[in-house]
Amino acid sequence: MKTEDLTSEFKALKEENAFLKEQIKQLKKMIFGAKSERFVDNPDALYLPGLEPGKDEIPVEDIISVPAHEKRKAKSTPLNKITYPDELPVETTVIDLKEEEKVDTATGAPLVRIGEEVTKRLAVKPSQFFVKQIIRFKYAVQSNPDEGIKIAELPDTILNRPACDESLIADVVVKKFCDHLPLYRQSEMFTRQKIYISRQTLSGYVNKMGEALIPLYSLMQEAVFASGNIFVDETPVDELAPGKGKTNQGYVVTVAGGQSLDPPNRTYIYFPDRKHANFNKLLNGYKGVLHSDKYGAYEQLAARKSLTWCPCWAHIRRKFIDAEGADPSLKAANLKLIQQIFKIEEEAALLSELERVELRKAKAEPIIDELLKQATEQITKVLPKSKIREALGYLLNLKPYLKNYMIHPMARLDNNVAERALRPVAIGRKNWLFVGNEASGQNTAILLSFAQTCRALKINPHEYFEDVFRRIQSHRFNKLYELLPENWKKTRSPASV
Repeated sequence: MKTEDLTSEFKALKEENAFLKEQIKQLKKMIFGAKSERFVDNPDALYLPGLEPGKDEIPVEDIISVPAHEKRKAKSTPLNKITYPDELPVETTVIDLKEEEKVDTATGAPLVRIGEEVTKRLAVKPSQFFVKQIIRFKYAVQSNPDEGIKIAELPDTILNRPACDESLIADVVVKKFCDHLPLYRQSEMFTRQKIYISRQTLSGYVNKMGEALIPLYSLMQEAVFASGNIFVDETPVDELAPGKGKTNQGYVVTVAGGQSLDPPNRTYIYFPDRKHANFNKLLNGYKGVLHSDKYGAYEQLAARKSLTWCPCWAHIRRKFIDAEGADPSLKAANLKLIQQIFKIEEEAALLSELERVELRKAKAEPIIDELLKQATEQITKVLPKSKIREALGYLLNLKPYLKNYMIHPMARLDNNVAERALRPVAIGRKNWLFVGNEASGQNTAILLSFAQTCRALKINPHEYFEDVFRRIQSHRFNKLYELLPENWKKTRSPASV
């Protein structure tokens, strides 16, 4: 064998060995490593992931003077102090001394009551059910029985002759879509209190409520898209496939949006698959700002230049963090610049819209240019199949879109708004496991939209659902927008939200 062949083979084996070592490091990190994406520029700094204090966890301290030295006095923090509204009902229990203990043992004179000590404890009773009985008097025309019976109309309801009040149905919806309790578990909870409602009956109620809210849901979708600033992401959800002995994989897609850096309106859509056609239909005609990851459907839409695509910089950062086995100095050089861009954005978030755009152009744009120049030089010097090569390629492929966020004041560096909106879905599917069919999936998406928007707006979701379930049937269609969570909140007293 020629020397040139041996050299070539040696080089190929060396590259393969480096690639396999990198894969092993990556697998070890996935299994045993920390999930934090924090980048520490100082390698000697001690960092324990998960133990960094949050803003609300830092104890509030006072300095009190004592003889000869000063001592710190820690106050209760918001995390360990229990608070509750003053209007809660109070049940009082009086504990007193026995009569024979109320005398002075030395003189026999009665003790004098000089005050009292009150101890308060927050308590709870299990859910209290009651039957709401509606009585309607019947009337007849005495002189003319043929006119029939006259009786007042029942209030409009979504369900036909329901056995359950809207308050109970609202409770079921909140427990499933806010507290992630599946219907079979709720049925068991009812049974413990001698209330028997089957899971199938509860499922029928939930689906009917989802269908009834479709007109209101459409208005919310229109408002989100009309804002011109949306955040999109998707997550898989199993869908039953009767007769196949398995489940199909559907997707819940979130579209959050509004004219702010953290818009509260969250809408969800259910797709039976992840085909590009679904996303093309969803975003057809949209011409505003789109935040998303690098999924091919979004790239295709961006290439048409009908909208402004802001790819997620957090995903770019994650690619470099996951580049195990890379030259530490090369990896750190890129992460340091990305970290600077995120720091600038923290500062920009506190400014007015005009000042925010100016700051981004003045400070962030030169750093992005430096990062792209550096990456272009580095990509020719790394192994073709390495993780660092993948990270550099990921960054450079997005080059035409990386500065888009800078010119729109409400655009963001990341897609965290959508990712946060999907967390309740990820938690919920661990409990309710699957959707029954495509229609059930869409009803789930509709109810999730209102439940999670209420959560973002700090609205009591039970108050909202109960009120809307009672009113939506008789509410004027051209005034339906009044029932959207953001508008509904404006008409309620502070105690209701």
